[in-house]
Amino acid sequence: MTRRVLGALAALGLAGGTAIALQNQTADPVSTAAPAPTPTPEAAAPAAPAPAPADGSGPAGGRGPAPGPSPVRVATPMPQRTAVIGLLNKRNGLWRDLTLRPGQATRVGDVIVRLRACETTAPWEPQQWTGAFVQLDVRGPDDKWRRVFSGWLYRESPSLNVVEHPIYDVWPKSCAMTHPEIGPATTRAAAAGSASGSRAPARRSSASKSGAPASAAPPDPAPAESASPSNPI
Repeated sequence: MTRRVLGALAALGLAGGTAIALQNQTADPVSTAAPAPTPTPEAAAPAAPAPAPADGSGPAGGRGPAPGPSPVRVATPMPQRTAVIGLLNKRNGLWRDLTLRPGQATRVGDVIVRLRACETTAPWEPQQWTGAFVQLDVRGPDDKWRRVFSGWLYRESPSLNVVEHPIYDVWPKSCAMTHPEIGPATTRAAAAGSASGSRAPARRSSASKSGAPASAAPPDPAPAESASPSNPI
């Protein structure tokens, strides 16, 4: 009797342990992995780009300073020049200014003024001249047009070429044109700031080549003070 009771208790114990093991296996496994960190607003937001300079210079703008005006390489073409020619009527003393370009002509009463060319000397020339090649046609009493003058006239020296007519006289007043600032043989001088700001290269000692230790050179004597300042170069 006692053996039967002990056998029944042992069977009950084995059944209970098996049920507990099965319950543990069917339960959800506990995750041992560390939770992912939550991104903060500072780390999630991208860095704002640096503002570009107002003038567009520097690495942000990607461009250098705005280039200056390019130098003039050729003189103003003849058709683009503008001259002012004075016209005088000797009978009534009336005069007027005529603005013409080379190749143009204008009629005032019985006279036609035609401009063929105009020229001025360069600003660096020692003597300044303003000249114009003018042609003057006048209608006579027989209603025919005749050329009474054709040649160069100079504002600075009217006596070099005179318009010999009893009624009309013409003379140049100005010629608007530009001259080349640089040419094929032009050499640009270095800026004064770059010449003064450059440093002379350091002198190397000859001892480094021979292998002997370099000895300290004696200091240069201080220049003597003069009573009068030296002349600048």
